[in-house]
Amino acid sequence: MNNVIISGRLTADPELKHTPNNVAVCTFIVAVDRATKDDVADFPVVVAWRQTAEFVARYLSKGRRVMIRGEIRTRNYEDKDGNKRKATEIQADRVEFADSPKNDNQEGWQNG
Repeated sequence: MNNVIISGRLTADPELKHTPNNVAVCTFIVAVDRATKDDVADFPVVVAWRQTAEFVARYLSKGRRVMIRGEIRTRNYEDKDGNKRKATEIQADRVEFADSPKNDNQEGWQNG
């Protein structure tokens, strides 16, 4: 089973793009503290698609605390110099606020 849940803060504003078929895709990084006494964190890349991507781009910004549910995905690609690379990301199917909303018009979560 490939299922992951993380909680952390966005390290920067999310980046919203659209595919050539006009499908929304949003990428962002979350600082996730480890369960140790050391002051250590991990910084997974999170990718959201379609309505979840639009939700993330509209309501989330650097510093917001979020909870994310999704799957770990690994993909191969070629960089601009022709080198083969591998990327591991979390593909989010649900994103929730984990801090107080900025105003009353925001929903608490978005399913993908």
